[in-house]
Amino acid sequence: MSGTIIRVLLAEDHTIVREGLRALLDVREDIEVVGEVADGVSAVEYAMALKPDVIVMDLGMPRLNGVDATAQVKQQLPDTKVLVLSMYQSEDFVRPAIRAGANGYLLKGSGLSDLVRAILAVARGDAFFSPEVAGVLLSDHGEASEKPPSPADALTKREREVLTLVGEGKSTPEIAKFLGLSVKTIEGHRGRIMAKLDAGNVAGMVRWAIKLGLVSAD
Repeated sequence: MSGTIIRVLLAEDHTIVREGLRALLDVREDIEVVGEVADGVSAVEYAMALKPDVIVMDLGMPRLNGVDATAQVKQQLPDTKVLVLSMYQSEDFVRPAIRAGANGYLLKGSGLSDLVRAILAVARGDAFFSPEVAGVLLSDHGEASEKPPSPADALTKREREVLTLVGEGKSTPEIAKFLGLSVKTIEGHRGRIMAKLDAGNVAGMVRWAIKLGLVSAD
C-alpha cells in the first residue's frame, strides 16, 4: 500500500454507478481514486500503468469480463488487491472470481460504510465478503467434494474469450477481427464451445456467458 493513502482504480461499465462510487470515495482523506475505466481491457491496462493498491472490479464488463481481468491483473501485479463489486451472489459468479484471485466480494446493494470497510480490509491484506457471499463460500466448502464438475471447466482461455464476445452480441467476423484470428478459426472455437456446453445455438451460448458471469444480464 502506498503510504497512508489507498490508491483505488474503479472498473465499472455503468457510468452512473462509477461516478457515484467516485463521489462517495472522494470525501475520504485516506482513499484516492486514481482512475476510472468502463471495460475489462482498460482495467488491465490502467492497472499496469497506475499500479493501484485496490481495484474495485465489476464482473459484467465489455471487451473483457471482470473475472478474466482480475486473473490478468493478479498475474502481473500480485500485490494489487481486487475487490469485486457485483449484483450477483450465486456461486456461479462468486467461485470464478475467487479462483481468479479476488481478495473480496461485495454486493452492490451494500452501503457506503461497507464499501469503505471492504477497501480498507483488502488493502491491508485481509479478505472481505458480504455476508450472503460468505454463506455461499461456506456452503461451497462443505459440499465441494459432492459437486460434479461444470462443463464450463473444460473451456480453454481462448474459448472463454470467444464465449464472452458471443455473449456481448458480436458476430463471428467481428470476433475474428477483434482477436486477430480467421473466421474459420472462430467458427471452430464456437463449435467446440457449443459441444462442451451442450449449447445448440447462439442463444444457448449467451445463456452460458451470463451464467458464468462473463457478461452482464442487462
